[in-house]
Amino acid sequence: MEKWYLMTIVVLIGLTVRWTVSLNSYSGAGKPPMFGDYEAQRHWQEITFNLPVKQWYFNSSDNNLQYWGLDYPPLTAYHSLLCAYVAKFINPDWIALHTSRGYESQAHKLFMRTTVLIADLLIYIPAVVLYCCCLKDISTKKKIANALCILLYPGLILIDYGHFQNIYNSVSLGFALWGVLGVSCDWDLLGSLAFCLAINYKQMELYHSLPFFCFLLGKCFKKGLKGKGFVLLVKLACTVVASFVLCWLPFFTEREQTLQVLRRLFPVDRGLFEDKVANIWCSFNVFLKIRDILPRHIQLIMSFCFTFLSLLPACIKLTLQPSSKGFKFTLVIEIIFCNIIFFLYHFRPVCLVLIIPISIYLHLLPLLLKDELLMPSVVTTMAFFIACVTSFSIFEKTSEEELQLKSFSISVRKYLPCFTFLSRMIQYLFLISVITMVLLTLMTVTLDPPQKLPDLFSVLVCFVSCLNFLFFLVYFNIIIMWDSKSGRNQKKIS
Repeated sequence: MEKWYLMTIVVLIGLTVRWTVSLNSYSGAGKPPMFGDYEAQRHWQEITFNLPVKQWYFNSSDNNLQYWGLDYPPLTAYHSLLCAYVAKFINPDWIALHTSRGYESQAHKLFMRTTVLIADLLIYIPAVVLYCCCLKDISTKKKIANALCILLYPGLILIDYGHFQNIYNSVSLGFALWGVLGVSCDWDLLGSLAFCLAINYKQMELYHSLPFFCFLLGKCFKKGLKGKGFVLLVKLACTVVASFVLCWLPFFTEREQTLQVLRRLFPVDRGLFEDKVANIWCSFNVFLKIRDILPRHIQLIMSFCFTFLSLLPACIKLTLQPSSKGFKFTLVIEIIFCNIIFFLYHFRPVCLVLIIPISIYLHLLPLLLKDELLMPSVVTTMAFFIACVTSFSIFEKTSEEELQLKSFSISVRKYLPCFTFLSRMIQYLFLISVITMVLLTLMTVTLDPPQKLPDLFSVLVCFVSCLNFLFFLVYFNIIIMWDSKSGRNQKKIS
């Protein structure tokens, strides 16, 4: 790619913004007895370093699971152990068993922030740069603009470098992006391995699993299951099984050990409504109290069925007509729908896709205010917004072709000839969404909710975020279902 120096400047800008945000406060700073997610990550280093592997996920006198018990897959635990060895070398007090609880100092804060930055530099940022460089049919300027917008995305920066979410989100997203790169460039085994690492680092990467499975299965069908397709299928199966076995090997020694890890990873007993995160259920619950009407296990089954059936059309088309474009759009649909409906989303609300910044910003707003991160959130969001506006001219007139809705519009105009306002309507919806975000932010920051409705603002945030997610869900589904050229395009690429 030409103009590598510009891409280098973009990376430096991304790193500068990250480190500037890291100078601010973090989750639970000076707030005993539980402190916050920052303490959770430090505590995991304490546990993994001082206790044998078999005790990491079990409750004991040395490992109180009620105090930030480990509830992420093994690869996260191994990462915590690696950080703990470095911490031990610098200052053993940071990870001393029991006595290090709630440890806070500027030196330790610098260490924790640095571990996030190093993870970004090793896994996430290289994946973003390579992904943008591999984009086809766009200019070098657009590739650099894409990289700038992704690296300035405020949701990820504010959570990993401000709030300090109790896991390194950039690691799992980085592995997932390497997986997308791999399968899109026909490096299917490497892509599968990268995605397996993403799942074994953070269980929320299961959101991406159906598109990966359907895309790779579609590739096998396309090559023929009696020939090269069968060979590819066997290789993929071996890669997936081997990667999971290696990651989980210490926990396969006993059946109860494996089951306990799974119970920690999927605490379904929390239900759908914790922290008002499962957007559509919390929004719907305002009008119909399904939280009180339906038992928790029925809510779980209903969520699963609704999610699976709604994703089925896009996944079936991806299997029958595998294409890189369809794969990426199906990934987006999968994540959006899981975010608004499926119960898994409520476990960890902060790790989202690199799109729909307005919805995500709103959704994170109560959390950021709680952590005294209002100013960093406003500055990073404005920087991201300016980068998008200047790079992609989103306020200029946009055509149906640029929105990839031309086939859909032609189909509709066969029955409604007057249907010529789609692009303008989407532009107006975008402006309304931005204005709503600004108003809700100002209301949340400056006004106190009524005493009779203490959760008014958080419910409004949930409801508006849900509407944004639903819009994008419909939009991307339309693109996939009306993309009749995907099969021919894929042949040209091959």
